[in-house]
Amino acid sequence: MEPKIITIAGGGSTYTPGVVKAILSKKDTFPVKEIRAYDIDAERQDDVAIIVREVVKANCPECVFTTTTDPEVAFRDTDFVFAQIRVGKYAMREQDEKIPLRHGAVGQETCGCGGLAYGMRTIFPMVEILDMVEKYANPNHWILNYSNPAAIVALALKKLRPNARIINICDMPVAIMNGMADILHCDPHDIVPDYFGLNHFGWFTDIWVNGESRFDELKKHVLEHGYLCDVPDEQHWEPSWVHTYGNAKTIMQRFGDYLPNTYLQYYLLSQDIVDESNPDHTRANEVMEGREKTLFDAIARYKETGSYDDGMFVVGAHGTFIVDLAESLCRENGGRYLLIVKNEGAVADLPDDAMVEIPCYVSPRGVEKVSVGHIPTFYKGMIEQQYASEKCLVEGAIEGSYQKVLMAFSLNKTVKSSTQAQAILDEMIDANKGYWPELV
Repeated sequence: MEPKIITIAGGGSTYTPGVVKAILSKKDTFPVKEIRAYDIDAERQDDVAIIVREVVKANCPECVFTTTTDPEVAFRDTDFVFAQIRVGKYAMREQDEKIPLRHGAVGQETCGCGGLAYGMRTIFPMVEILDMVEKYANPNHWILNYSNPAAIVALALKKLRPNARIINICDMPVAIMNGMADILHCDPHDIVPDYFGLNHFGWFTDIWVNGESRFDELKKHVLEHGYLCDVPDEQHWEPSWVHTYGNAKTIMQRFGDYLPNTYLQYYLLSQDIVDESNPDHTRANEVMEGREKTLFDAIARYKETGSYDDGMFVVGAHGTFIVDLAESLCRENGGRYLLIVKNEGAVADLPDDAMVEIPCYVSPRGVEKVSVGHIPTFYKGMIEQQYASEKCLVEGAIEGSYQKVLMAFSLNKTVKSSTQAQAILDEMIDANKGYWPELV
């Protein structure tokens, strides 16, 4: 395989050291000659690069690592773009979470009103990235997009740039399957899921391990313990994630046909989530005090002492998933992944233009969807409501329509009424000045 050039868009992310470590861990089967970090925040990216350079030096010193704020330098002749941008950084994530909570609704970065707000910020910066990549990159490039909220971003990009060479992905199902592997005492790579839904809004309908269904065994465990087990998930160890994994138990006790994506707690247990939330200290604060602080403390120590512990950054699902997918796009035998793709009949009961999250086969020929077929009324109804909310938001953002964005907020299952929706939306318009398109 010819060595590749990879550009990480959002190079100042706290995830970047882990992603780079994941790339270099596969250097024998997926050779990379250059990694470029691209970000509009040069100061933050330069700080993160201090650690990334040490990761490169320790794991593959022959690989060239560069940082840039120039899109031509970033994307010229690149083979892969790993996109993980966070428009507004954690300061705006904090607003996404705290504004809805002040009005008695779920405050979460990708779900409910917070997710809708984040989507409004992210759509057009992602369009700009797609256009720059199209202009400068290798014609056979692929953009692998983690940028959240993935469901809204995928829907908007398919509408605005239908021919872009982009695959939208999420690592949450992978993290859940890693937990399932701990429960079932098997290798995560041996798990093959059947799954349907929208991003952060889906269900596992079967789990296969080496050709054998382990679904009933897994459902029994989740009914008693949620996705929790004796082996901690290396990526999601914080108390909020322990609580989230445990909430799968409550959902399964009420709706026991399928295993839920953990993000469904925000829709099916929304009042519980609001009641349990601290409106003054949300997940954004937890991340800033955890992963964010860990990285920038390490940067500060390196500046003072020149020392760095290569073992401090574990390669979690976020890094391994995107690198495995990139490798599969270069290898004939490819692989099977859960991806966010245009429905076009794959889920028989949903609109063709919905961006659904389903199993797909990946190879140098591209993406081949696995047909899901018909789904039961309850799940169909929930997905249709969520899809309608997301579609109204995308249309509202593109058209600059206040009414359509209000429709999106009012349709969302986390919101009780259009009165509550309007109060949240109006406060979010003020908070997002300079980020959102103007709504009239």
